[in-house]
Amino acid sequence: MVGSFEFEAELRHQLGKGASRRLRHAGKVPAVLYGGGGEPVPLLLEHHKVVKSLENEATYSHVLTIRFDGREESAILKAVQRHPAKPIVMHMDFLRVNAADKIRVHVPLHFINQESSVGVKRGGVVSHSMVDVEVHCFSKDLPEYIEVDLAQLDIGDIVHLSDLKLPAGVEIHALTQGAGHDLPVVSVHAPRTAESGEGEAG
Repeated sequence: MVGSFEFEAELRHQLGKGASRRLRHAGKVPAVLYGGGGEPVPLLLEHHKVVKSLENEATYSHVLTIRFDGREESAILKAVQRHPAKPIVMHMDFLRVNAADKIRVHVPLHFINQESSVGVKRGGVVSHSMVDVEVHCFSKDLPEYIEVDLAQLDIGDIVHLSDLKLPAGVEIHALTQGAGHDLPVVSVHAPRTAESGEGEAG
Protein backbone atom coordinates (compact mmCIF):
# COMPACT_ATOMS: atom_id res chain seq x y z
CA MET A 1 0.00 0.00 0.00
CA VAL A 2 1.26 3.43 -0.89
CA GLY A 3 0.63 6.72 0.84
CA SER A 4 -0.56 7.83 4.23
CA PHE A 5 -4.24 7.98 5.08
CA GLU A 6 -4.96 9.76 8.31
CA PHE A 7 -8.06 11.31 9.85
CA GLU A 8 -7.86 13.84 12.65
CA ALA A 9 -10.93 13.55 14.88
CA GLU A 10 -12.24 14.69 18.23
CA LEU A 11 -14.46 12.95 20.74
CA ARG A 12 -18.17 13.65 20.21
CA HIS A 13 -19.95 14.46 23.45
CA GLN A 14 -23.27 15.60 21.96
CA LEU A 15 -25.32 12.58 20.89
CA GLY A 16 -28.71 12.19 19.25
CA LYS A 17 -30.27 13.34 15.96
CA GLY A 18 -30.74 16.95 17.05
CA ALA A 19 -27.15 17.25 18.18
CA SER A 20 -25.89 15.65 14.95
CA ARG A 21 -27.91 18.14 12.91
CA ARG A 22 -26.38 21.07 14.78
CA LEU A 23 -22.90 19.65 14.38
CA ARG A 24 -23.36 19.22 10.62
CA HIS A 25 -24.45 22.85 10.36
CA ALA A 26 -21.18 23.72 12.09
CA GLY A 27 -19.19 21.90 9.41
CA LYS A 28 -18.63 18.68 11.34
CA VAL A 29 -19.18 15.05 10.37
CA PRO A 30 -20.43 12.70 13.11
CA ALA A 31 -18.69 9.33 13.04
CA VAL A 32 -18.23 6.19 15.09
CA LEU A 33 -15.24 3.90 15.60
CA TYR A 34 -16.24 0.39 16.62
CA GLY A 35 -15.26 -3.28 16.60
CA GLY A 36 -11.95 -4.94 17.27
CA GLY A 37 -12.92 -5.86 20.80
CA GLY A 38 -13.18 -2.24 21.92
CA GLU A 39 -16.05 -0.01 22.92
CA PRO A 40 -17.70 2.16 20.25
CA VAL A 41 -16.26 5.69 20.27
CA PRO A 42 -18.37 8.59 18.91
CA LEU A 43 -16.20 11.00 16.94
CA LEU A 44 -16.32 14.28 15.02
CA LEU A 45 -14.38 15.15 11.87
CA GLU A 46 -14.02 18.31 9.81
CA HIS A 47 -16.34 18.10 6.80
CA HIS A 48 -14.04 19.84 4.29
CA LYS A 49 -11.16 17.53 5.21
CA VAL A 50 -13.37 14.45 4.93
CA VAL A 51 -14.60 15.46 1.47
CA LYS A 52 -11.03 15.94 0.28
CA SER A 53 -9.97 12.54 1.62
CA LEU A 54 -12.93 10.76 0.02
CA GLU A 55 -11.95 12.13 -3.40
CA ASN A 56 -9.17 9.53 -3.35
CA GLU A 57 -10.75 6.13 -4.05
CA ALA A 58 -7.88 4.44 -2.21
CA THR A 59 -9.28 5.82 1.06
CA TYR A 60 -11.98 3.14 0.83
CA SER A 61 -9.48 0.27 0.55
CA HIS A 62 -6.68 1.31 2.91
CA VAL A 63 -6.04 0.79 6.56
CA LEU A 64 -6.50 4.29 7.97
CA THR A 65 -5.05 5.98 11.01
CA ILE A 66 -7.68 7.67 13.19
CA ARG A 67 -6.21 10.21 15.63
CA PHE A 68 -8.28 11.48 18.55
CA ASP A 69 -7.94 12.36 22.22
CA GLY A 70 -4.16 11.96 22.19
CA ARG A 71 -4.16 8.47 20.72
CA GLU A 72 -4.46 6.77 17.35
CA GLU A 73 -6.10 3.61 16.10
CA SER A 74 -6.01 1.65 12.85
CA ALA A 75 -9.32 1.24 11.06
CA ILE A 76 -11.00 0.79 7.71
CA LEU A 77 -13.82 2.94 6.39
CA LYS A 78 -16.85 0.67 6.63
CA ALA A 79 -19.69 3.00 5.61
CA VAL A 80 -20.32 6.57 4.45
CA GLN A 81 -23.80 8.09 4.65
CA ARG A 82 -24.34 10.97 2.24
CA HIS A 83 -27.17 13.48 1.89
CA PRO A 84 -29.52 12.32 -0.90
CA ALA A 85 -29.61 15.72 -2.61
CA LYS A 86 -26.67 17.78 -1.36
CA PRO A 87 -22.89 17.21 -1.44
CA ILE A 88 -22.82 16.58 2.30
CA VAL A 89 -21.30 13.65 4.18
CA MET A 90 -23.81 12.84 6.94
CA HIS A 91 -22.06 10.11 8.91
CA MET A 92 -19.08 7.74 8.77
CA ASP A 93 -18.44 4.31 10.27
CA PHE A 94 -14.87 3.19 10.98
CA LEU A 95 -14.09 -0.44 11.88
CA ARG A 96 -11.01 -1.10 14.03
CA VAL A 97 -8.46 -3.52 12.61
CA ASN A 98 -5.44 -5.26 14.04
CA ALA A 99 -2.70 -7.33 12.46
CA ALA A 100 -3.98 -10.60 13.92
CA ASP A 101 -7.48 -10.47 12.41
CA LYS A 102 -8.63 -10.82 8.82
CA ILE A 103 -10.85 -8.06 7.44
CA ARG A 104 -13.45 -7.81 4.69
CA VAL A 105 -13.10 -4.75 2.48
CA HIS A 106 -14.48 -3.62 -0.87
CA VAL A 107 -11.54 -2.98 -3.20
CA PRO A 108 -11.92 -1.10 -6.52
CA LEU A 109 -11.32 -2.82 -9.84
CA HIS A 110 -9.03 -1.10 -12.34
CA PHE A 111 -9.72 -2.17 -15.93
CA ILE A 112 -6.72 -1.82 -18.25
CA ASN A 113 -6.24 -2.24 -22.03
CA GLN A 114 -9.96 -1.80 -22.62
CA GLU A 115 -9.68 0.26 -25.81
CA SER A 116 -7.02 -2.04 -27.25
CA SER A 117 -8.73 -5.33 -26.37
CA VAL A 118 -9.30 -7.86 -29.15
CA GLY A 119 -13.09 -7.59 -28.93
CA VAL A 120 -13.21 -3.78 -28.92
CA LYS A 121 -10.96 -3.66 -31.99
CA ARG A 122 -13.53 -5.86 -33.71
CA GLY A 123 -16.32 -3.44 -32.81
CA GLY A 124 -17.40 -5.04 -29.54
CA VAL A 125 -18.70 -3.14 -26.52
CA VAL A 126 -17.37 -3.63 -23.00
CA SER A 127 -19.98 -4.15 -20.29
CA HIS A 128 -18.93 -3.81 -16.63
CA SER A 129 -20.94 -5.83 -14.10
CA MET A 130 -18.80 -4.74 -11.15
CA VAL A 131 -16.63 -1.77 -10.20
CA ASP A 132 -15.32 -3.23 -6.95
CA VAL A 133 -15.07 -6.57 -5.17
CA GLU A 134 -15.17 -7.61 -1.52
CA VAL A 135 -11.94 -9.29 -0.41
CA HIS A 136 -10.95 -11.13 2.76
CA CYS A 137 -7.38 -10.80 4.01
CA PHE A 138 -5.07 -9.60 6.77
CA SER A 139 -4.61 -5.84 6.86
CA LYS A 140 -0.96 -6.15 5.74
CA ASP A 141 -2.09 -7.86 2.51
CA LEU A 142 -4.92 -5.43 1.64
CA PRO A 143 -4.48 -4.29 -1.99
CA GLU A 144 -5.24 -0.72 -3.05
CA TYR A 145 -7.02 -2.07 -6.13
CA ILE A 146 -7.24 -5.19 -8.30
CA GLU A 147 -6.21 -4.89 -11.92
CA VAL A 148 -8.28 -6.53 -14.66
CA ASP A 149 -6.48 -6.82 -18.02
CA LEU A 150 -8.91 -6.82 -20.94
CA ALA A 151 -6.28 -7.07 -23.70
CA GLN A 152 -7.19 -10.62 -24.80
CA LEU A 153 -10.94 -10.31 -24.25
CA ASP A 154 -12.85 -11.05 -27.47
CA ILE A 155 -16.52 -10.62 -28.34
CA GLY A 156 -18.50 -13.10 -26.26
CA ASP A 157 -15.80 -13.45 -23.60
CA ILE A 158 -16.63 -12.97 -19.92
CA VAL A 159 -14.30 -12.43 -16.96
CA HIS A 160 -15.66 -14.01 -13.77
CA LEU A 161 -14.57 -13.46 -10.17
CA SER A 162 -12.52 -16.66 -10.28
CA ASP A 163 -10.55 -15.26 -13.24
CA LEU A 164 -9.22 -12.27 -11.28
CA LYS A 165 -5.53 -12.32 -10.42
CA LEU A 166 -5.19 -11.66 -6.71
CA PRO A 167 -2.16 -10.73 -4.60
CA ALA A 168 -0.84 -13.36 -2.19
CA GLY A 169 -2.96 -13.75 0.93
CA VAL A 170 -6.08 -12.22 -0.63
CA GLU A 171 -9.29 -14.11 -1.39
CA ILE A 172 -12.62 -12.98 -2.82
CA HIS A 173 -15.32 -13.34 -0.21
CA ALA A 174 -18.08 -14.35 -2.67
CA LEU A 175 -16.05 -17.33 -3.88
CA THR A 176 -15.94 -18.76 -0.36
CA GLN A 177 -19.73 -19.08 -0.59
CA GLY A 178 -19.58 -21.67 -3.38
CA ALA A 179 -19.37 -21.98 -7.17
CA GLY A 180 -22.78 -20.36 -7.63
CA HIS A 181 -21.25 -17.08 -6.46
CA ASP A 182 -18.65 -16.93 -9.25
CA LEU A 183 -20.29 -13.87 -10.78
CA PRO A 184 -19.38 -12.05 -14.01
CA VAL A 185 -17.16 -8.99 -13.66
CA VAL A 186 -16.81 -7.69 -17.21
CA SER A 187 -17.67 -8.90 -20.71
CA VAL A 188 -17.45 -7.90 -24.36
CA HIS A 189 -20.52 -8.19 -26.54
CA ALA A 190 -21.41 -7.28 -30.11
CA PRO A 191 -23.01 -3.81 -30.44
CA ARG A 192 -26.80 -3.97 -30.54
CA THR A 193 -26.99 -1.58 -33.48
CA ALA A 194 -24.89 -3.94 -35.59
CA GLU A 195 -26.98 -6.92 -34.53
CA SER A 196 -30.28 -5.19 -35.38
CA GLY A 197 -28.84 -3.97 -38.68
CA GLU A 198 -27.80 -7.47 -39.66
CA GLY A 199 -31.27 -8.74 -38.78
CA GLU A 200 -32.95 -6.17 -40.99
CA ALA A 201 -30.59 -6.90 -43.86
CA GLY A 202 -31.38 -10.63 -43.65
